[in-house]
Order: sequence, then C-alpha cells, then structure tokens
Amino acid sequence: MANGNDNLKGAALMALAACLFATEVLVVRVLHERGIPVQVQVLFRSMGQLFWVAPLLMRSGTAAFATHRLPMHLLRGLCSITTWTLYFLSYRYLDLATATVLSFTNVMFTTMLAGPLLGERVGVARWVGTVGGLLGVAVMLRPGAEISLPGAVVALLAALSWCGITLTSRSLTRTETTQSVVGWVGLVTTAAAIPFAMTGWVTPGGTDLLWLVGFGLFTPGIIWLVTEALRAGEASAVAPFQYLRLIIIAGFGWALFGEVPDMAAAIGAAFILGGAVVITVAEARRR
Repeated sequence: MANGNDNLKGAALMALAACLFATEVLVVRVLHERGIPVQVQVLFRSMGQLFWVAPLLMRSGTAAFATHRLPMHLLRGLCSITTWTLYFLSYRYLDLATATVLSFTNVMFTTMLAGPLLGERVGVARWVGTVGGLLGVAVMLRPGAEISLPGAVVALLAALSWCGITLTSRSLTRTETTQSVVGWVGLVTTAAAIPFAMTGWVTPGGTDLLWLVGFGLFTPGIIWLVTEALRAGEASAVAPFQYLRLIIIAGFGWALFGEVPDMAAAIGAAFILGGAVVITVAEARRR
C-alpha cells in the first residue's frame, strides 16, 4: 500500500516501538539497581545512537555535516543528552508508571511553546489537552501525595527538555536534511557524554557491560520504528499507539516491583494520558 495508507502496519510498528520503549525503562531500572551511574548509561546510549547513524555517515561523508545552522544542531544535541540524563534519573526516584506518565507532559510543554517560538497556530483541541494534562499533574502532586517531589521535578524537567528536542527538530527539518539532523545528534551527544561520564565513571563488570552494550544498541531503534510507523500510516490513526507503553510499563512495575499507584495518582495519570492523546491526534490532523 502507499505510504500513509497502511494504518494497520503503522499501528503495529508503533505498538512495537511502545514495547521497546517499555523495555528501555525496565533496563534503566535494572541498571540503577546494579549501581551503574546515569552518566555511564547516557554514554552508552549516545554511542549507540552514533553506531546506528555510522553507515549513513560513511555513505554521505562530510556532506552529512554540511549546515548553516550549527548553533541549532548543537542545541538539539544538548537537549537530547539533557533529556536522556533527566529521564533516566527520574526512574531512580519514582515508580515506573508515575515517571512514564509525567514524561507525557512533554506534549503539553510543546503546545505552550510552539506558538511563541515557532509561530505555529495552536488550535482549541491542543489547548484543551494541555489544560487537562496540567490538571492531571496537579492531582498527582497534590499535598499529601506519596510521590517523591524531587523525583517529580526531575521528570517534569526531562519532559521540558524533551520539548526542546521536538521544537529544535521542527525548526531544523524546515531547512536541513534528515542525514544532517541525525548525524549531528549522534556526534554532539557522544562528544558531550564522554566528559560527562568521566564525572561519575564506574568500570562495568562483564555482565554490566553486556547490559550497557545491549541497552545502547537497541534504544535508537525506538526512533526508527516511530518514523517507519508514521511513514506507513496516517499520523492521527497511528500516533496514539505510542501510549501503549504506559500499560506495559505499569504491568512491569506491578509484576516485578509491586508498584501500585493510589487512586488519586491514577486519576491524575488518566488526565495526563488523555490530554497527551488529544494533543497528539489534533496535531497529527493539523499536519
């Protein structure tokens, strides 16, 4: 079928991406429990990104790095490494489901900033989803909540930084090739991750090294699956399947760690998830 018309294939690919996303979260939790610092996790994540784009860069040579927008590429790479760091760190302080739900607020931050920073017209549906999502955050972080406030702050900062990835990517794709964007992301994140990792370096043993190498190699596949899903099917039909990862991650949390959110936290999570889906569908239809 033609691109954009195979919704079944697109949904399957996006669901597979959600499974891989959930696996990433579970591995991050395992790495935390094995004493692997976030700095080291980010280094292997960055090197994995560079490994995935290496064949592309080898074919294109220096042409992949040709750009007149170097500052924006640097900002895009720094947003990526900041997001990974804060996102991984949030799973040290929060249960799996809560950290994941709070990460969905990145679409609300994007809605609030897309107008003033990119000049995008934000419709009513996206604003309704944003208000609903922010209400959900307020419910989850209500006075007396059992959620770690420092952990929640870290998760929300990760979402805000994730918004930076989205906005810089939108800006870059107006003038830059995909080769240029992914090439610079791999280069900048790896260059930044090396000195960062040295600040908390712990030499991994054999088993830990296997965990880290596997982690670095499979995580970039998430973006590939998402891209192919959106290429195959209509965005408004396919994109919401990315949120299946919450169900999978919540299942991991319950089955492996005995994590069960209280009723108020579940209600807040439902508001955030609902708001994220509304924004995602509205934005996909706009495009």
